[in-house]
Amino acid sequence: MAGGVREVLTLQLGHFAGFVGAHWWNQQDAALCRPTDAKEPPGELCPDVLYRTGRTLHGQETYTPRLILMDLKGSLSSLKQEGGLYRDKQLDAAIAWQGKLTTHKEEIYPKNPYLQDLLTAEGVLNSDGIWRVKSIPNGKGPPPFTTATTPKPVIPTEGSIRVWSDFLRVHLHPRSICMIQKYNHDGEVGRLEAFGQGESVLKEPKYLEELEDRLHFYMEECDYLQGFQILCDLHNGFSGVGAKAAELLQDEYSGRGIITWGLLPGPYHLGEPQKNIYRLLNTAFGLVHLSAHSSLVCPLSLGGSLGLQPEPPVNFPHLQYDVVTAGATIPFPLVPSQSLPDTLMQLGEATPWTPLSACGDPSGTCCFAQSVVLRGLDRACHTSQLTPGTPLPSPLHACTTGEEVLAQYLQRQQPRVRSSSHLLLTPCKVVPPYPYLFSSSLSQQGLVLDGPPTGAAVESIPVLGALCSSSSLNRTLGDLAKDLARLDLRRWASFMDAGVEQDDLEETLQELRSLAQCYQSGDSLMD
Repeated sequence: MAGGVREVLTLQLGHFAGFVGAHWWNQQDAALCRPTDAKEPPGELCPDVLYRTGRTLHGQETYTPRLILMDLKGSLSSLKQEGGLYRDKQLDAAIAWQGKLTTHKEEIYPKNPYLQDLLTAEGVLNSDGIWRVKSIPNGKGPPPFTTATTPKPVIPTEGSIRVWSDFLRVHLHPRSICMIQKYNHDGEVGRLEAFGQGESVLKEPKYLEELEDRLHFYMEECDYLQGFQILCDLHNGFSGVGAKAAELLQDEYSGRGIITWGLLPGPYHLGEPQKNIYRLLNTAFGLVHLSAHSSLVCPLSLGGSLGLQPEPPVNFPHLQYDVVTAGATIPFPLVPSQSLPDTLMQLGEATPWTPLSACGDPSGTCCFAQSVVLRGLDRACHTSQLTPGTPLPSPLHACTTGEEVLAQYLQRQQPRVRSSSHLLLTPCKVVPPYPYLFSSSLSQQGLVLDGPPTGAAVESIPVLGALCSSSSLNRTLGDLAKDLARLDLRRWASFMDAGVEQDDLEETLQELRSLAQCYQSGDSLMD
């Protein structure tokens, strides 16, 4: 479609998905703020795929995510369900009413210091309740968060962050947030704990019609919707919500792609048997049902396993994080004096990225196909910087473009693997709170310093990311099936009471085993 945008609509389902989504949208928003002297060519990243334009009632242009999110009662904290860019229609109706008014004021959740710091940098909330956004560079996105003259931002602490909206710095459209009022986010009762509960949510006309209405709203304004992206909790009842949502999208919008990211928190504790068993059951049911209705499903977790046995969390050498098959190298370990061929050769025969799909150690596994993206390296270091006539250390040093270097490297690493590779100049912006989580051995541009630390906060990083179809999934899904088969379901009748029957469990177990067999080494992958 010449000159058109191939839009994507994102569904964000669950509270952990809310945290991942908040950081995802913050990152997308940071990418909108390219400086005017940026070296990357215009159009390398197209934000209109994920964002929509609009206007407030005061004629102010807005740019908000094309997003539908679902969460439970009590999960928004200080964030209003209708967002902050548009005045509430019910409020306008009340103002127009000439009769007697009675006002009931609900206590407002205080904004944590981190979020207040962000909002101060981005705009002003006037006394009339209208959000006045500061001028937008290049017509899109908020202004940069920090400058050389702004003070060091507030770093959030564990006690100051209650919910995902405490991290969110992006304004949402009033049609984005859909609250499931029948279940509670906090407390020990009324929780959305089981797959069957989640499925039942979208069987209720109230929630099904609300979701369909929001889907139609976003669909009707798209010129060419290429598909959907689903971020979904796997460990709780939202696995069932995600399964029914994916089924609805497949039935109503056949021919559109559906890519699903199944999200799980990192390492867990063995001292919580019910939570761990529910986690296992929800993950198994979620993966099987989401796979049946999605074009592609990728589990994401900083833990090392999907099963009952906890594994150590993944490790990134230059990133210090508290843990709250994709893979990534964050940041890509380039030294300023090196070229891309130099760095790739130093990686040796080892897999160049760290697994992010809780599939364990990738060594000894077979890759069938992969899609790899490297972004954020200056064009000057894409190829060898050796003086002409110097003996070349490797064939990579003879390549004439960075794209050729990356493609040839992947071909040498895994000659029988079908690989797709892309090289982008645009770096990954580092927005708060992440600048201060990186090692002091990195420069502001995320390069590995070969000298003393500068003490400057990291502003951007180069990143190598990959999506791989490999035999590691055979082991991971097979182990998940073994854990599931060993369960004595008589001890977990409450999970079955939520809407899942014994026959459903047996069918899920068989489907899980069938999925595992698809990824056996030497066998062809099933569609």
